[in-house]
Amino acid sequence: MDFVGARSAVLAVLRGVSAGDRSRLLHWMRTTNDFDEFMLSNNDVVLRSIAEDLRNCLPIEAMLNSEHLAIKKILDQREPTVHVDAFLYDDDIIDSLCEKGKMSRNYCVVCGSHKTAPLEFISHSFSLMELKFLYQYALPDLTGKILVDVGSRLGAVLFGGYLYSSASQLYGVEMNSDFCQLQEMIITKYQFTDRVKVLHSDICTQASLLQNADVVVMNNVFEYFLDRLEQARAWEFISHNMRKKGSLLVTVPSLEESISNLQTDILLSQWVEEMKLDYDVYMEKDIDREALEQIHLYKII
Repeated sequence: MDFVGARSAVLAVLRGVSAGDRSRLLHWMRTTNDFDEFMLSNNDVVLRSIAEDLRNCLPIEAMLNSEHLAIKKILDQREPTVHVDAFLYDDDIIDSLCEKGKMSRNYCVVCGSHKTAPLEFISHSFSLMELKFLYQYALPDLTGKILVDVGSRLGAVLFGGYLYSSASQLYGVEMNSDFCQLQEMIITKYQFTDRVKVLHSDICTQASLLQNADVVVMNNVFEYFLDRLEQARAWEFISHNMRKKGSLLVTVPSLEESISNLQTDILLSQWVEEMKLDYDVYMEKDIDREALEQIHLYKII
């Protein structure tokens, strides 16, 4: 059915509804989430397909046994905390898993009782919402630009950049070989090879890449994966090599929070200027304002 025929059919349905129910039907059409699946762009559908492919390759917590330090740091959190990858699991999927008993949002405060408290969730990936905000609102037009994702993990930033931006090259730098293999699998399957490259490497060996980057993205990149001395070393290396004036740095959390407890010689006021982001421009229904406010954008001065 083409557009003209579909419009006529919808109007015919409305005319056929009793006067008493027509206002209720129109109210439902304005407020329902039932149309969401028809509102997704093709790029959204592709990213969700990628997320499904990756879910099928990973345990539910989306962490690998090789991530010894990250697992230990999560277990050492003051409040019970679990890793729930925001790219792989949106709220609807989490709710479905909770209903099936495969995941929980709560923990028992007193074992055996009904007294429960919310679990803390942490993610090392951007959600679909965060990726769309990043590429469609936070960053400028990336035509002809080079983007580097430090600690690319499952590749969400790379795949989002391929679909939502015109960046000429998207580089992921990832130390874990297992995650590199997963990214390569997706790059090949979805034919992203013309613009996406994954380097199995320590960012501290990639001076030239940082020096030439127009945008560098760092999402929860060091805190859970390096000890404090290694974190300080990595930040020093990045601040020394990312010096192209006007290039952009995206971080979660803020730079101030990331380096405040580390021994470094970094003077933020002489390196970057924070760019104010308008979080209200994102108008879609799935907005998580708290998550968006964790995204910080800086310009190299």
